[in-house]
Amino acid sequence: MEELEIETPRGLARVRVSLPSGAVTSVLVLGHGAGGGVDAPDLAAVHDVAVAGGVQVVLVTQPYRVAGRRAPAPAGHLDEAWVTVVRALGVRNKPLIVGGRSSGARVACRTAAELGASGVLALAFPLHPPGKPDRSRAGELPVGVPALVLNGDRDAFGVPESSGTVEVVVRPGATHDLRKDVKGTAALAVEWMRTHGWAR
Repeated sequence: MEELEIETPRGLARVRVSLPSGAVTSVLVLGHGAGGGVDAPDLAAVHDVAVAGGVQVVLVTQPYRVAGRRAPAPAGHLDEAWVTVVRALGVRNKPLIVGGRSSGARVACRTAAELGASGVLALAFPLHPPGKPDRSRAGELPVGVPALVLNGDRDAFGVPESSGTVEVVVRPGATHDLRKDVKGTAALAVEWMRTHGWAR
């Protein structure tokens, strides 16, 4: 595992890179939730299973978290820092999959087309603020890019519906943190990558 710091227009981002043994099949870049970090149980589980499946996994800590703030930066700032980091990684000749949990999933969805990503992995995509289903964020889901959304059926932030290239899998008994059967959730994520040839 290698740790890097990348300067962005919004401050310093921290990056953790894990290489698989053997050939790299794809590069999966993951972002964290609004108040959490890259060690969240679902991100950690996906990281481990993906690396075992031949995927180079990059965990990105946004500048506001590196600076010690818990309150998230505005969406435009998050997207700008994320795009800067992903481009700095210089992924060439390998499929690029972007993703994350909650806020990080939203960032990945919003920027997937701009980054030329092959796919999007969204963990606990927050469809709306709790108790406010009228404020839907469904419009942020990617169009024309294969995406897997993994949400718990007890998620207070809602669950999007499958449409177009977006596949939604509902995890029974799981809330927004996706801690229930986290290994099963990670297995579903990597199996989806495998069906696209992005993992072995």
